[in-house]
Amino acid sequence: MNKMEIEKTNRMNTLFEFYATLLTKKQMNYMELYYADDFSLGEIAEEFNVSRQAVYDNIKRTEKILEDYEYKLSMYSDYRIRSELLDQLTDYIKQNYPADETLTNLVKDIQEIDE
Repeated sequence: MNKMEIEKTNRMNTLFEFYATLLTKKQMNYMELYYADDFSLGEIAEEFNVSRQAVYDNIKRTEKILEDYEYKLSMYSDYRIRSELLDQLTDYIKQNYPADETLTNLVKDIQEIDE
């Protein structure tokens, strides 16, 4: 796999984590097998007794659906921004308020919301 394919796989896996519950069971199965479990189109087709083309079409449609969800809802990009800001805040607290356990615990509580 080249770098672009790895980046796409990582992105699809991440978007899948955020939006999987909005997909149909078939879409979830195909995406999980293809991206997370590294099944080939042929293996998925055999598993579900459908054509390779049907699996390919479903996966391509689902990729577009996931990208559309992200475009409209921005859950992944918001998560990334929130994580970066919380990391900056954690560093700032360590440097300027290392003894403030309440502040440290509040930041940890916020971080746990996304986990």
